[in-house]
Amino acid sequence: MPQKPMRLPPLKGLRVRAPLDKKTESPCVAMMSSLLGFNTSGCAALENALRTCMDSPPPQDTPRNTINFHLARMYDRVILSGRRKR
Repeated sequence: MPQKPMRLPPLKGLRVRAPLDKKTESPCVAMMSSLLGFNTSGCAALENALRTCMDSPPPQDTPRNTINFHLARMYDRVILSGRRKR
């Protein structure tokens, strides 16, 4: 006996979620933590390194992915084409 095809529930919208492991930290966090946990004799060099790190411009963010914009734009075409086949 042939099996019935699996039917998916209707979608409210198409969307791709961003990965959760993309949290970026400041590049100066490592220097600051080493400065706080270091003895007083070595603080001068670490302080200068931290100052240069803080004075440098922040790294440029990567451009955002536009896939959700395009999925939202194509949503009506995808849903309507699926309904016509019934």
